[in-house]
Amino acid sequence: MFGLMVRFTCKDEESAGKFDQLVSETIGKIETEEPGTLIYAVHKVDGQPLQRIFYELYRDRAAFDAHEEQDHVRRFLGARDDLLASVEVDWLGLQVGKGTTG
Repeated sequence: MFGLMVRFTCKDEESAGKFDQLVSETIGKIETEEPGTLIYAVHKVDGQPLQRIFYELYRDRAAFDAHEEQDHVRRFLGARDDLLASVEVDWLGLQVGKGTTG
């Protein structure tokens, strides 16, 4: 299993709305076209209206690499930059967990 957590901070409320729309346009393709993407969850942060946290789990590193090569993901990656003030990525290595295989 391979995972990451990403904290996005949008520039302003207008950018946050556009970012949320971009996420909505992308998530459906992730659900239907990426069998190796096990969890792709997007969260709003209570009390931080400009922040979004993505929690992503993949079957393995190869599944993550395949995710990054998808047209819908490349579109998301290219379009998001104008909307964001910062991006922080934490790479995750599974130690233990319920409902995990690995």
